Formats: sequence, C-alpha cells, structure tokens
Amino acid sequence: MLHGFLRVAAATPRCVVGDCGENTARVLSLMKEAAQEGVSLVVFPELCVTGYTCGDLFAQELLARVSLAAVRLIAEKTRDLPVTGIVGFPFNFRNARYNCAAVISGGKVLGVVPKTNIPNYGEFYELRHFAPPPGETELVPPGVFGPDPVPFGTKLLFADERTPDLAFAVEICEDLWVPCPPSTAHAQAGAVIVANLSASNELIGKASYRRTLALSQSGRCACAYVYANAGSGESTTDMVFAGHNLVAENGSLVAESELFSEGLLVAEIDARKLLNERRRVNTFPYSGDGGYRRVSLRLDSEIFAEQESPVGKAIRLQRRINPHPFVPSGATDLAQRCEEVFAIQTEGLVKRLSHTGSKAAVFGISGGLDSTLALLVVARAFDRLKLPRAGIKAITMPGFGTTKRTKGNAERLAESLGVTLEEIRINKAVVQHFKDIGQDPQRYDVTYENSQARERTQILMDRANMENGLVIGTGDLSELALGWATYNGDHMSMYAVNASIPKTLVRHLVKYCADTPQSFVTADDAEARRKFSRVLQAILDTPVSPELLPPENGEIAQKTEGIVGPYELHDFFLYHLTRWGDSPAKILFLAEHAFAETYGRSEILKWMKIFYRRFFAQQFKRSCLPDGPKVGTVTLSPRSDWRMPSDASAAIWLKELENLE
Repeated sequence: MLHGFLRVAAATPRCVVGDCGENTARVLSLMKEAAQEGVSLVVFPELCVTGYTCGDLFAQELLARVSLAAVRLIAEKTRDLPVTGIVGFPFNFRNARYNCAAVISGGKVLGVVPKTNIPNYGEFYELRHFAPPPGETELVPPGVFGPDPVPFGTKLLFADERTPDLAFAVEICEDLWVPCPPSTAHAQAGAVIVANLSASNELIGKASYRRTLALSQSGRCACAYVYANAGSGESTTDMVFAGHNLVAENGSLVAESELFSEGLLVAEIDARKLLNERRRVNTFPYSGDGGYRRVSLRLDSEIFAEQESPVGKAIRLQRRINPHPFVPSGATDLAQRCEEVFAIQTEGLVKRLSHTGSKAAVFGISGGLDSTLALLVVARAFDRLKLPRAGIKAITMPGFGTTKRTKGNAERLAESLGVTLEEIRINKAVVQHFKDIGQDPQRYDVTYENSQARERTQILMDRANMENGLVIGTGDLSELALGWATYNGDHMSMYAVNASIPKTLVRHLVKYCADTPQSFVTADDAEARRKFSRVLQAILDTPVSPELLPPENGEIAQKTEGIVGPYELHDFFLYHLTRWGDSPAKILFLAEHAFAETYGRSEILKWMKIFYRRFFAQQFKRSCLPDGPKVGTVTLSPRSDWRMPSDASAAIWLKELENLE
C-alpha cells in the first residue's frame, strides 16, 4: 500500500432480472473498468448475478445452474485483472439454498460467504427462498468452483499475502440492520474492511438511515465499510432500488453515490490509519482467530504498491484530503462546532471560577486573536455565573512593539463588552530589568523579547493576587505545538481556556462571534452590536504577531507566520502526527494533495522541518502546562493526550524528511 491507502469501489450494474448472461457481462465490464482505475477491491450488490427480485424463480434448477456457471465465468475472465471482486449469487449447497457472496481473485473463487440474517417481514420474504447459514465453516468440494475446495461460511477473513494485517470480510444487506451485525465480530477478528452486498429498496428517509448505519458501524468497528446497493433493472413490481452506494471510514463518509445512479463509486480508504486507531484505543478487542478461517490473496493494486524509497509516487488520490482538519466544512456544521467549542471552554472556566470562589478574571489583552477569544469566553462565563462583567480585568500592556492598531482594537473590544480595561506600560520596567542583567536594549535577541513577555506575566499574576482572581491564559494549541511561547511568560497562567484550540479554529470562533453579536452585546442597541462586529473583523484582519520588536513606520514588524511558517500547514502537520501517528512521508503525501493549489512540495518540506524541530525541542514547555479544557481529539496536555520525554530525539523523523527532498 502507498502510505496505507487502498482504492476500493462499490459497483451497481444495470440489472436484467433472471438474465445471468447479461448480468455477468455487466459485472465483467465494471470489473475491467475498476482495474483500469487502480481499484484493488470492488463490491457488487446482493444477488447481482441473477437479480435480487427473482422471487420464486430462485427455486428453478436452471437458474441455480446458470448462476453458478456465471460465477465461474467471472473468475475465469478476470484471471489477469489485478482486482478482487465480490459478487452476489444464489447457491445450492447440500440440503439448502443460500444467499451468498463469492470472493473472486486471480481467476479463482477463494471463498463463499452466506447471508447471516434472513429478513422475512414487510416487503421481504427471503426465508421463502434462502436458509440461514450453517454454524461452522465448511468446504465446497473440488469441481464446483474449480479444481480446489472452497471455504463456505460466515467466518472467513480474506487477507493480503504480502500485508497480512490488511484483511477484509463480508456481510450481506440485512446483516448491517440487526442489533449485532456480523461485521462486529469480523472487525474483532482483524477485518480492516467490511464489504456489504446489498439490495436495499428505496423509501422516504431510508437513504439517511442507511447512511447513518454504515457510518456508525464503521466508527464502532474502526474499519472501512464498502456498501454496494442494487439499482436500476430490478423489478419494480412492489419496490424501487436506487443504487445508493457508500464508502465510510471510522465514522466518516469518504464517498457516496447519488440516488438512482449506476456504475462505480471509487474511493481510497486509509487502512494504516484504521490499524493505528485500533492499536491506540486499547478497548478495541482482538478476538484471536475466533473460529475464523484466513484466506490469502493479493489485494493491493500495483499502482498503490509501496516503493522501497519513502518518496511517494505521483498518484492523485480521489478522496478529498481536508487542508483544515480542525475546521468543519459547511456553514451549518461550522457554526455548530463553534457553539460546542464555546460551551466546553465556558463550562471549564465556570467550574474553575466556582471552585476557587473567584469573582475576578485577569488577563492580558493585546488586540490579537487569542486574547480576543479568551475575553469572549470569560465574558460568557461571567454571564453564566451572573457575575458583573466589571470583574473582568482586561489589562493592555504596551511595550516596544505595540502598535496603535492592536492597542486600539483591544480598547474598543473591551469597551464594547463592558469589561474593566486597565493600561500598564512595561517599557520602564523592562528597561530597568535590562540594566539589572546587563542586556543591551538595542540588541533585539531572545532575551529582549522574552523579558517583555515575562514582565507582562508578572503583572498579571500580581494583579490577580490583588483582585483575588485568576489569570486566564490566552495561548492556543498551535503555539504550544511549536513552542511559540515564552517559558514562564505567556506560557503560564492559572487556567488556559484556549489550550486545545488550534489557530485555524481560533479564527473561525472569532468570526462566529462577529456574526452573532447578540450573544455578547445584550443591550437592545443595533449600533453597539455593529461596533462589536466591526472591531472583531478588524482583529481578524490584523497579522498574527507577538509584537515584541519595534514597529516599522508604525506598522507591525514581527509577523509570526513569516518566521515559523503558515499556521494552516502546522495545524495540518500536528493533526496527522498526533491524531493518527502518520510518518513525515505520509504527511507530506497528504499535504501535497490538500494544499495542491497553495503550496509546492519544497515549501511544504521547508515548514515541515521547522515543525518537527520545534515540536521535539519545545516539549519541555508542554510538560508543565497549566490546566485547560480539552475541546477536540487533539490536545497536548501532559496529563491526558500527549506524554513525551522533553529530551526525545527527532533524528529519525528529520532523517526521513531529508530523504524526501
């Protein structure tokens, strides 16, 4: 697999009920098309060789004989295709007839899986035609599908002979809809992919429920779920089938076909990510063989085979790679996410203020995004506690790099929210400190910058003591990842409300507040709300900067992203490194797809090197973080999600990056 990706397809051929020859031709055509597109595994609908709606024709000996011959023909005609196919057909075996899936690869039928749950309610009457499966795996004798015996049963696991951890299993239609789907046991036995051959008729609202089932099962089983549904051509005597195909992965929708469509739905699934997730979550059980029989095959398509060199091939993924994994797409989802984040941040601070009995919150307001978000959270927490906002002590501390632009934004924001604003200039104190330690005030080095940050923190801590209040931290997750904070300066607080909010999400949270001023400006004053929204927009339009170096011509001279790199890239790196354990080579591969229109390979590599160097070197700051609420799946608190030695070496990660150049 190339970085763990495997290309799969759910296929819906146009069906002719009872015409096995025509149906076989269409299955073969789609298998050839899938092979041309680099698909490794293609899943067809339930009973696609005959059609699902044959009714009592399933009892006809001729249909059984011809459909069996059709399966053998599909195997023979696809002998040289580098693709594994799963097709549905009726199978007479010993004393019963079964609704089955045949797994076909390399010119052979490698296994036959019967349907476990046979529906016999409403419009379904399958027990009239098909029997439940036998309890144990059996062997179909040689000569039925070919010269070799073929395993028959529900406990079959099909594993790649070169990558044994890459395995798939099969369930059929109703199996997904029952309280305990067979795919749960399949996943516990090691199936990373579950194929579902389905003939689910269309009803009002059923597509949404079907989608929910596939998504939830893929999330519960930490697997990829490939759902292929019957479509046009099935009998419409009493039902209509819409060919609604789905590919889900660990609770997320990777691809979905339109209703009443046919052909291939192609998508890539990230098997390596799924395996990493299972290994991370120690409550995901492995059942051992559990009575399962493993069948070896060659699953991985050649175009996705891993090279010896870690440098990825020039292959374009068909699935979308989200360049902003912390930010939902779609206005409705984004607004909902913003409200949830605010609720978590607010609840965390409400509890801490209540526990300490504090009636005051002290923090530095700079006119930047992070302090703005912190102020908005504090305002909402005070409102929840029915405390007067006058108890919110927003302190602006102009220094050598402060501009009128940021200072003015800070003042207007404090005024619009009705909080107590105080100005304490730090220039004289820092100059005196320079004299005390022998620092040249014209030498703009790290001491010059950090002295200002530590002076501001000292002011906040002491003012909090005077007010019997809490110092609220303003730094965000992205800054913690890069160590872009002064140790024992802005790195420290009494409660850090932004500690698990990445910079890319901070912007959207502030924008959300600008769009919903009624949540913060309670007076029935339209002009006040407009002023509030305007100042937030002005803050959003201001470059990110610590403002520790003197301005140039009155403008911000020190722009963070020009020094450490674009935060959207660093947030992307952080997410894939910590959430999924991806290697530098894979993260580069993903980033090239996600930012294809924005950054070139060399620029991405440049900032990746900076990210890895800083991420490892700055762990000591994260090892002693103040408390703060966890908001998303990625956080760097040493007490919960990220425990890393402060002196761990980045050598092997940096070595891989060097090999990628």
